[in-house]
Amino acid sequence: MPDFAEPLARLINEFKHLPGIGQKSAQRIAFHVLRAGREHAERLSQAILDVKDKLALCRLCNNISESELCLFCRDPNRDQTVVCVVEEPQGILGIETTRQFPGLYHVLHGAIAPLDGIGPDDLKLKELLMRLGGEVAVREVIIATNATVEGEATALYLARLLKPLGVKTTRLARGLPAGGDLEYSDAATLSSALNNRRDF
Repeated sequence: MPDFAEPLARLINEFKHLPGIGQKSAQRIAFHVLRAGREHAERLSQAILDVKDKLALCRLCNNISESELCLFCRDPNRDQTVVCVVEEPQGILGIETTRQFPGLYHVLHGAIAPLDGIGPDDLKLKELLMRLGGEVAVREVIIATNATVEGEATALYLARLLKPLGVKTTRLARGLPAGGDLEYSDAATLSSALNNRRDF
C-alpha cells in the first residue's frame, strides 16, 4: 500500500530526480504544490515547458538563449577580444556576480571525463577554435573550468590545443576551492581568481 495518493507519490518521485533533492525535500515541495492554488501550479508547469520549448543555445558561445545570440554576445559594450571558457552555463552566472569581467564567454557543455565516456569530441571545442579563427581577433582566452580532476584535465587539454594558435591563454588563479564548482563560489573569491589569473 503506497504512503501517498498516486498523483502525489508520482510528483514526489519526479522532484526526487532533481539534483540536490532527497526524499524529504521532494515531499516538502510536493506538499507545497498541493497546498498552493491552481494558478501557482499552472505557472510552475508553464515555466517548465517554456524552458524546454523556448530556449536553445547561442550560436556563438553555446550559452542558453531565447534568441540566436545570448544577451552577452549581443551586448556591444562587451570586449569581444577576451573569451572566458566555462564548463556549463551556470559558470557564467558565477563570474558575472563579480561585475569585473567585461568580455564574452564560451560554454563547453561538460568536461573531459574518460571514466564517464566523455572525450574532447563531446565538448564544444571545435566551435571555440572556429571563433578564434573568425573575424574578431581574440587576444586572450581565460580558462575557467571547475577545480576538479575533470576540470583540470579539460584545462590542460585546452591549453595544449590553443598554444600553437598564439593566443594568450590564462587560467583563473587559485583561491577557488579544489573540487568546487564556479556556481557555488562567492563573488569575492571569483573576483580575486579572475584578477589574479595566470598564464598557462
